[in-house]
Amino acid sequence: MRSMAAQTQMAQQLQRGQKVDIDKARPEIKHLEVEVGWNTSSNLDVDVAAFLLDGNGKAAGDDDMVFYGQQRHPSGSVIHEGGDDGEERLRIDLVAIPERVEKIDFTATIYDADKRGQSFQQVRNLHVQVSDKSSGSRICRYDAEQGALQKETAVVIGELYRHNGNWKFQAIGAGYNGGLAALTKSYGLEVTDSQISATRHESKVKSTPKIEPKSTVSLKKVELKKGQKVSLVKKNNEALGEISINLNWHQGNPNGSSGGFFSALFGSRNNGAIDLNLGCLFELYDGQKGTVQALGNAFGSLERAPYIALDGDDRTGASIGGETLRINGKKVNKIKRVLVYTFIYDGIANWQQADGVVTIKCPGSPDIIVKMDEYGSNKIMCGIAMLENDGHGSFTISKIVQFYNGHKYLDEAFGWGLRWVRGRKD
Repeated sequence: MRSMAAQTQMAQQLQRGQKVDIDKARPEIKHLEVEVGWNTSSNLDVDVAAFLLDGNGKAAGDDDMVFYGQQRHPSGSVIHEGGDDGEERLRIDLVAIPERVEKIDFTATIYDADKRGQSFQQVRNLHVQVSDKSSGSRICRYDAEQGALQKETAVVIGELYRHNGNWKFQAIGAGYNGGLAALTKSYGLEVTDSQISATRHESKVKSTPKIEPKSTVSLKKVELKKGQKVSLVKKNNEALGEISINLNWHQGNPNGSSGGFFSALFGSRNNGAIDLNLGCLFELYDGQKGTVQALGNAFGSLERAPYIALDGDDRTGASIGGETLRINGKKVNKIKRVLVYTFIYDGIANWQQADGVVTIKCPGSPDIIVKMDEYGSNKIMCGIAMLENDGHGSFTISKIVQFYNGHKYLDEAFGWGLRWVRGRKD
């Protein structure tokens, strides 16, 4: 009985807009259970979802929507556990939430509301409750004000968000018209009512509808923006597979004349072909530092240190596949950080016309796209992306896309501390 009294005492009843600390005073809280509940008639069907969002309130892609058709986020940080009539539950692992995610919105929508002439006016006792999953103690509860919602068919009931290194929860209670389709659009995703209908079956555990991030074409690609970090996903909690980092660019015509378009791009010595060179700086946990690149024939190795290798060197610029670095994902615990770069060995830089794109692939993760979309520099080297060990058997990736006068200056900017001498490609 005393245990139950203690649980009741720590619970906080929230009003709309009110906020509460989750783990500031109790850092031992690592796992939450979020329950959304309601009362309604038997022919009205409410669905609960969670959206993992950046600081601008946008989802990076379809994986960031956790709901009946996609019950687990790739990071394992949010899991939809289903529930009984009148409630659905989600499990939150605060430690596993990707660094790029600044907040998680919890929503309720009425299935097929427009066709059935239904709205949240017909829903009673809509509430959200947050509990410490480990102890079972209730942290807070928000009961939506009766009558505040009328014709709305979707509700953001509450929000979990970062604040000064800790997590807080806010009671929201904001309604939307248009149901799940309208709600996903507000988060930068697109899903139609017909796609929802095709996905949703009585069990609510069927294939995911096609949800397209507005900024990308493929459902399995995430375009990385400056200041944004994403984590590679370990498939079924196994070791990372082989990571490929491919650089491709505007190939042009390697047989073009000396006065043609690509001669203007990089001078006339290479007869118009564009020759970008892919490479990286690496730092291992045992203190080893170095570079993998064609210059100096430092092609690296996958099976021995640095566990990074370059697939040859395209000197003509004519290869459709560009150039590729590979990282042995099974050796991630030995690699502290990797800085991916490209440079121009010969010629004059015109990065805008080169229009370079880096694609990072890892089994189990969406493709990560880094566009070299900052132009105007005449410097010969570009730092593209940083891969940093997250301490949990994976890497976080951040976009750099900054230009430098050469290897030495790139090194100094990121504190590698190597000694540099002029090299050549044999």
